[in-house]
Amino acid sequence: MQDYDEIRRRYNAGESQRHIAKSMGISRNTVKKYCEGNAVPWERKTPVRTSTVLTEDTVQFIKNCLAEDADEHLKKQSHTAKRIYDRLVDETGFAGGESTIRAKVHELKETVPKAFIPLQFDIGEAMQVDWGEATVYLGGEKTTINIFCARLCYSCRPFVFAYHRQNEESFLDAFVRTFEAMGGVPKKVIFDNGRVAVKDGFGKHAKAQQGYTQLSAHYSFSAVFCNPAEGHEKGLVEGLVGWARRNILVPVPRVADIEELNSLFIERCELYESHSIKGKPATVGEMFLTEKDQLQPLPGYRFETAKCTNVRVNAFSTVRFKTNSYSVPVKYTGMEVGIKGYDCYNLPHYVRSLIILAAYGGTYTDRDGSQKSSFVMLGNRPIEILKDIENYDYRLVWQQKDENDPTQMTWDMYVYDINTGEDVAMYK
Repeated sequence: MQDYDEIRRRYNAGESQRHIAKSMGISRNTVKKYCEGNAVPWERKTPVRTSTVLTEDTVQFIKNCLAEDADEHLKKQSHTAKRIYDRLVDETGFAGGESTIRAKVHELKETVPKAFIPLQFDIGEAMQVDWGEATVYLGGEKTTINIFCARLCYSCRPFVFAYHRQNEESFLDAFVRTFEAMGGVPKKVIFDNGRVAVKDGFGKHAKAQQGYTQLSAHYSFSAVFCNPAEGHEKGLVEGLVGWARRNILVPVPRVADIEELNSLFIERCELYESHSIKGKPATVGEMFLTEKDQLQPLPGYRFETAKCTNVRVNAFSTVRFKTNSYSVPVKYTGMEVGIKGYDCYNLPHYVRSLIILAAYGGTYTDRDGSQKSSFVMLGNRPIEILKDIENYDYRLVWQQKDENDPTQMTWDMYVYDINTGEDVAMYK
């Protein structure tokens, strides 16, 4: 640096290049280069070397391997630099070194980092939903549960519910409970391509399952599906899944049942309303009140989330639903009955579905005297759509059908409130 400074000053003072070089003992070429200011000593040019082994055919072979990986979408079965080198040696007789191929593969794989524009949503425009897994203690037993997470895109108000499985009944029930909790319906719902919602395809080419199609039509929202491996398209809810695990489920909660866990989720989501998000004009709760007024109104009819089907009672007085057989009264043998399977979020985890059999002509008398579809027994529990079914039990009143044959017995079932002892329904 000192030589450069002296050369520049002496040259600008009128001293010749020959004299400067001779007096300083520096090459005339160096003095000439520095005198004219065409180069500086602190910058060095990296020599560019043309590889003699990386021909155009070799580079194209490497590109073809990488393009094949991109088409297959198999992350765990893609070409490594070592595998490309081995193929080049075996298939083309490549005579260069492996390090040369590694450097070229690294160069070709380098891409410009992706840049994203933050998404902005109008009030009441959209909601993002996603599933996640977590571990809790249910009734003292360590259990893996599934958590349904939903988040309004404007206010970022979260809604979280727990289920035993990610089946269609749970999926639809979660939507109904979420819409009722928020008091309205957004204009569109953004979800990934899970099979519980998508029958075929993905992204804008996805074909929704029939149940999800019916749900979106009834609640009048547009079902929007993300592209594969593009989690940023629903980044709000992606973060919510992790937030629920870290902030609600740590330490690991010990609850009696799913409903107690859901009460915990509801409480923590309500507390989140006091949270302020950087860049937002108000708290989550204040923005939610604004957004709530802009949501579409709930329909008058509550969507049926059950898995419905019609089956015929066989000669053994049982019906087949999914993978199980269930007993029904003998009088329905040979008749066609309707089955509704509900996700059993309010019963012990080993009971998977509530089954309601509405046979032709079968009714029960409700407490108000009205006649409703009959219910039957599942194991040793009466079946009825009661949100707080754990507060109910049943008793059987046996009667002899034929006074001359004591083996011919029939019974009536009474459902009663275990707290008051009052009968609330009767199977007749």
